[in-house]
Amino acid sequence: MTAKLEPNVMTKVSSWLNGDYDIDTKQSIQQLIDEGNDTELTDAFYKDLEFGTGGLRGLIGIGSNRMNRYTVGTATQGLANYLNKAFPNEAKSVAVAYDSRIKSDEFAKIIADIFSANGISVYLFEGLRPTPELSFAIRLLGCKSGVVVTASHNPKEYNGYKAYWTDGSQVVAPHDTNIINEVNAITSIDQVKFDGDASKITKIGTEVDEKYINHILSLSISKGALERQKDLKIVYTPLHGTGVTLVPQLLAKMGFEAVTMIEEQAEPKGNGQFPTVVYPNPEESEAMSKAVEKAKEIDADLVMGTDPDSDRVGIAVKNHHGEIQLLNGNQTASVLIYYLLNAWKDAGKLTGTQFVCKTIVTTDLIDKMAAAYDVKCYNTLTGFKYIAQVIREKEGQEQFIGGGEESYGYLIGDAVRDKDAIASCAMIAELTAYAKDKGLSLFDMLMEIYKQFGFYYEGLISLTKKGKSGADEIQQMMADFRANPPKTIAGSPVVRMDDYKALTTTDFKSGNTVAIPSGEMGIESSNVLQFFTEDGTKFTCRPSGTEPKIKFYVGVRAALEKNEDFDSVYASLKEKVKAIGEELNLK
Repeated sequence: MTAKLEPNVMTKVSSWLNGDYDIDTKQSIQQLIDEGNDTELTDAFYKDLEFGTGGLRGLIGIGSNRMNRYTVGTATQGLANYLNKAFPNEAKSVAVAYDSRIKSDEFAKIIADIFSANGISVYLFEGLRPTPELSFAIRLLGCKSGVVVTASHNPKEYNGYKAYWTDGSQVVAPHDTNIINEVNAITSIDQVKFDGDASKITKIGTEVDEKYINHILSLSISKGALERQKDLKIVYTPLHGTGVTLVPQLLAKMGFEAVTMIEEQAEPKGNGQFPTVVYPNPEESEAMSKAVEKAKEIDADLVMGTDPDSDRVGIAVKNHHGEIQLLNGNQTASVLIYYLLNAWKDAGKLTGTQFVCKTIVTTDLIDKMAAAYDVKCYNTLTGFKYIAQVIREKEGQEQFIGGGEESYGYLIGDAVRDKDAIASCAMIAELTAYAKDKGLSLFDMLMEIYKQFGFYYEGLISLTKKGKSGADEIQQMMADFRANPPKTIAGSPVVRMDDYKALTTTDFKSGNTVAIPSGEMGIESSNVLQFFTEDGTKFTCRPSGTEPKIKFYVGVRAALEKNEDFDSVYASLKEKVKAIGEELNLK
């Protein structure tokens, strides 16, 4: 074996070559050794896949740092061990779902087999299904846990594994670290029980679909507008993912009669290859381009696109120039929350005990709107599992209206405990019909929000840093910002720094540092820094928990007096965000 490999990498490579792994895996490892491919060997074995904000996620391939039969098996055995310890002498069941990615169905079968081999009953979806439906199924079927095989909107080379708890939310403390401890306690692949018990595996499908769809239909607010605007022109693309299983029939049940699907993206073709897009991510304009072109062709009112596991949705609408314009996640979240707040107010349902919830990197426009309606707005760490944690902690005391995050994930109501693009598609279509019923577009509604509460603009600067060297570089960038915080941003003095790793807030004017409360309300120690300036700019640094990236979120704001000011204000704020990136040397 090459002497250039670090000792921990050499140890792991040897354990895979000499352990009870299949011959194809061993031959692939040996080929890398023979080729002297130290970079690939190091990346594949320098660490074990860990649970981040979205669970287990990585490139598909051989090695401890890749998604494969053995890493999936080890994670599942660890979760099964924890479930058997957490719920001793109880009958236990789990739900398992999967998306359209490479090996998703294969991994789901492995997961089901391992749970069943450990005496745990399994509800396995008969075909690909959206992630939010798994959350719904866990609650519906009284499961102790659940797993969905997906890498959400990552490139096609990735797959992943999201673990869920009894309330249908992704696992949070202490369960996440306890599961990791159980996984780490597995010292040999021989400890993984791969031989399943078919008598403990039950296939589920249309019966859960029906109950899930009926739940979403029950969330409808403006039924009259839906009836009057049934000819609303909608273009929808599932981007080769799971949305095709539910969104079209849901829109039809709502009464919409002019829905156009992008047929070449309507089926999960290519075994997870996503052949018509570079990335199956509705945040990317390229991924939405076919739907946008179709919308221009047929003069559509609304474009919607869901990612492969249908927990995120991107939209486009006609702007004030009559052009189809993509909205970002902050804008869509703001319009959704605004619509819900107005609807609850009009129905006389706001009693002072309601709340909305968002992540700390999502637009502060939502905080301002919520305050105007006397509704609390809670802010959590990045990751929808933290929003679900707040919902759980407030059950029986306060009522959840809706929530969201800047990365195109939203939730309406509390029957699902993860971001839900299926329900979001329904509500976005409804609010577009509601606006049109009043002679407005969804974009007009956004303009009304900006005029009433101020123009908030957010930009994201995302830097990809691959491999071990990239991970080291990301950690150094965070250390530098922590040790030498910027004194000014875009000419405005930095007045406050929130360090979520140390759980402290520092007021630079007074010099005082106080603790950030943790352990509840979606806050715990996390490697995140936020800086706030005198003029209201917010700058956040955060390494991604699911991708080899470091992300910088920049939020700026200004007044908007009238619709025709939009273009100039938008251009100036966009330029300000760009200038901040250059000023802070984000590259």
